[in-house]
Amino acid sequence: MSENPAGPPSAPKRVGAALGRAAGSAARGTREAIRRNPTVDTVYRTSVGIVGGGTVALGVVLIPLPGPGSLIALGGLGILATEFHGAKKVSVAANSAAKKAFDAAREARARKKAAAAQPRTGPTPTSSASL
Repeated sequence: MSENPAGPPSAPKRVGAALGRAAGSAARGTREAIRRNPTVDTVYRTSVGIVGGGTVALGVVLIPLPGPGSLIALGGLGILATEFHGAKKVSVAANSAAKKAFDAAREARARKKAAAAQPRTGPTPTSSASL
């Protein structure tokens, strides 16, 4: 068993973890009940499709504008992925591409910052008054 160097988790973290487990358990039970009734299952899946599809569409429309358009589209894919296997595959691929792009941008920013921090060497500018 590994020791946590920071000590035991704080009370709010323990409470949050317990609430998360309870919410996940309740969601699984609710989904099982929904899947047992074909009519309710169809309505639920249709609702998820409409909400998820609308969110993806909104995100795609917002991509050219400044702001989190691509994140909204990824969120819509996540909503769709809760019920549709094809959307789950697309969501995994899109999240992977987004993580790679984020890492590349972070590395480029670090290179730019490192280049700006280095002192410039080379010829010094000459003033026109000394000529």
